[in-house]
Amino acid sequence: MTRPPVLPGSSLPEESPADRALSLALAGERDAALRWAAAILRDDPAMATALCLTGRLLGEGGREEAAREACSTATKRAIDLENLPLAVVAAREAQRFGADSAPLLDEIAAAFCKGSARYGDGAAPPIPLPPAASFQPLPSALTGMALNNKACEIVHTATRALGDKERPLIGSVPLFSTLDKDGLRSLIDALQPEWIGAGHTVIEQGTPGRDAYWVARGELEARRATKTGQPLSLARLRGGSIFGEMALLSRAPRAGSVSTVRPSLVTRIDKAALDQVAQRHPAIAIQLGEHCRDRMVQNLVKISDVLRVVPEKDLPALVSHFQIVCFEQHGRLVAQNEIPTGLFLIASGEVALVRREGEGDDPLVLKTLGVGDVVGEVATLLRRKTNFDVVAVHPTVTLFLPTADLLGLVRSQPRILAELYLLAVQRDEETRAILDEEVSVATDFDLI
Repeated sequence: MTRPPVLPGSSLPEESPADRALSLALAGERDAALRWAAAILRDDPAMATALCLTGRLLGEGGREEAAREACSTATKRAIDLENLPLAVVAAREAQRFGADSAPLLDEIAAAFCKGSARYGDGAAPPIPLPPAASFQPLPSALTGMALNNKACEIVHTATRALGDKERPLIGSVPLFSTLDKDGLRSLIDALQPEWIGAGHTVIEQGTPGRDAYWVARGELEARRATKTGQPLSLARLRGGSIFGEMALLSRAPRAGSVSTVRPSLVTRIDKAALDQVAQRHPAIAIQLGEHCRDRMVQNLVKISDVLRVVPEKDLPALVSHFQIVCFEQHGRLVAQNEIPTGLFLIASGEVALVRREGEGDDPLVLKTLGVGDVVGEVATLLRRKTNFDVVAVHPTVTLFLPTADLLGLVRSQPRILAELYLLAVQRDEETRAILDEEVSVATDFDLI
């Protein structure tokens, strides 16, 4: 896969020792990666990523007992650092090398669930190591058994250091710490770890969405190709971020692309697995729905002319009025000759404006609209019937604003009314031009 483009105003991050270690591991350079990972752990015995990677490398070198110890310790350290997805990655690595992961996953769920006894002021952030350019890995003379023995010794030291300390109080995890222990445990069980090198596209705009991801470590960039063809950076995603979650609401095509900027660890969950969990624990679906709504509005603010004029301080109140409404292919958002019940903002997918002239006539597609576009706004505001259907071209996710909320919004935000008016004029002119052209073609045909 190709490295994503460097966008205007952005730059590639400085490589950290953990970046170097992960890159070497993913390239199959086991001994070199172990020298880096073990040296990081030597300098910072509390670093969960280094513990997990050192354990993974030791396990791949046949030292499975040390691997289980390192990854089990990494699970506990990740909990202490309030990094739930990294704790899951470490527990899965421990399982890979023969450990029973159930007690580790139980500990994760107990630590982060609603009402956890671990909750307090939150953990202190780790002290960053110097960049890779000035960091010293273990000597290159260490190879084979000697390298493995040294790494095992460092793992034992890190494990003892954890045992000598009182486990800290931690902060709650946004989105999922409102779940009870059983619900969170079921969700954790459905998460699958993935190790990804820098420069890889994890999600590609326009492709079908089936999975969502939770960042355990690293950095990714979400971006979208605009109508002009220029990439628009939507967000930098780091530990704890969730992306691709709209795939869990519908089968709509991806609204943007996500690529790794640094080597990254993520946990993945597919729609079928989450649907099964949500059936048993409905609170998960509620929490995820609210999170998706907030994220959709944040992204649409950057590309929607209508939302862009809303002052940032007023956005939270606006967000609460939006409802997520999903449509399957050919689903109808707005019906011709009817008054819409509100405004639809397209968050993912595509719709077509289709006019029906009469029984037996082929429908006329006036225009297609995509992410960031608005439909139903003019007829809703003027309380008049629409002159076309709005139909989903393929599965589509929208943010719906009911009529009463829309009217209240334009009263409090007159600039939105101006934007909607300009949009209405433009769309009306485009529709008339298309219809006039159809009439002209039909007349010319009659004269032949």
